[in-house]
Amino acid sequence: MKFALVNPNWTFHSSVYFGCRSAHFPLELGYAKAILESEGHEAIIIDAHLFDLALSDLHRTVSKFAPNFTILLTAPTYLFWRCPPPELREPQIVARALRKTGGRLIAAGPHGSITPECTREKLGIDAVIRGECEDVVSRLFMAWEEIPSLHFPGRTYSAQPNEVDLNRIPALIWPDEWVARHAHHHHRFETVPEGPGAEVESSRGCPFRCIFCAKEYFRTKYRRRPLKILFDEIDRLQSQGVKYLYFIDETFFPRRELLNELALRDIKFGIQTRIDLWNRETLALLGKAGCVSIEAGVESITDDGRNSLQKDCRKSTKQITDLLVTTRQFVPFVQANLIRVPGDNLADIREWRETLQKQGIWANDPVPMFPYPGSPAYRQLWGSPDSCSWERAHRYYLAEHSHFSDIQNQQPMSLEEVELSNDEVTEKSPEMFCSSDVLSSLK
Repeated sequence: MKFALVNPNWTFHSSVYFGCRSAHFPLELGYAKAILESEGHEAIIIDAHLFDLALSDLHRTVSKFAPNFTILLTAPTYLFWRCPPPELREPQIVARALRKTGGRLIAAGPHGSITPECTREKLGIDAVIRGECEDVVSRLFMAWEEIPSLHFPGRTYSAQPNEVDLNRIPALIWPDEWVARHAHHHHRFETVPEGPGAEVESSRGCPFRCIFCAKEYFRTKYRRRPLKILFDEIDRLQSQGVKYLYFIDETFFPRRELLNELALRDIKFGIQTRIDLWNRETLALLGKAGCVSIEAGVESITDDGRNSLQKDCRKSTKQITDLLVTTRQFVPFVQANLIRVPGDNLADIREWRETLQKQGIWANDPVPMFPYPGSPAYRQLWGSPDSCSWERAHRYYLAEHSHFSDIQNQQPMSLEEVELSNDEVTEKSPEMFCSSDVLSSLK
């Protein structure tokens, strides 16, 4: 069988999306390709974002390959599955372009994992994969009723989100041309990047249940990749000239054996973590291993605020502050992430940020929390996700907040406008997916 694995050429204009706009390696497609080829299938990855492909070039490439199946991502790489663009604009455009030449069209990503039916209908495709997709792709040639995590028309029971055994995930091999093109060093600010960067994954999932994290239907159970496989991948990347790695792990834990191995290699890297998991000894080891960038989820400067976010944080604000200051002794760039939490005093936040800035640590102006479908925050507000979940969360977000993060468009369009702003996407109105009376009542 022949499989085309497609990452759209993402654009973010008029979107509330606050993630990084640069191209990152589509790890999920890399894993899927490796598994497919190990089982005798033919597969290509078409990363329209990394190569800035026009839609016509993407269509031409897929048509020439003539796949039996095309897998289409609905979020720009695993790194952003928890905070994807709410809209499906680019996947809609690509799905429409490939409908006659891509074989059977299947979507993978957070949207279909959380709201499979409306995602499939919006894209006008054959099926969506719920949950992690790598080992599901290799079973698509089977009778679809035998694939529990696949949602398709006529499914007699709800498809269950898939969870991958990380022992099946191989060491990725990216072509030299891809690596050379990947100049982006994600979340690196302490120096001007030299040489290519890359994203890697040492673990998947997170044992915490913070209310803002949309991971109820994917990448939730904490698992680790075998170190030998991980370092086979890292060593190859280094041999291709990679100078910086970014670990996409939901939460990078103080894993001594991993840090000791990294310390043996001349490689810089960045992570996202919870600073309350670390101590002076492990932070020193982190710095020795080559870490140059930390994005630390603090979220609130008060115990009550962190409790309201269900952070399960067992350290006080003073202890967290002291740990951040300690971290800065070993890591050149340290960021403390803050979310806008009702009850947190703005003057106190400003004072805390200024205190950290004097120590060379950056803490952001608190950003408003988007109640992503698939997060506990969404469930607290409206219950289980339904066909209008993305529209409902989007409207609520725009109604509640007049100021967003620095990277967002200060006048984003509604979700319906963003998805249908290009008349080449579909002739159908949003009422196809969410009835007009429900749309008018969304709050």
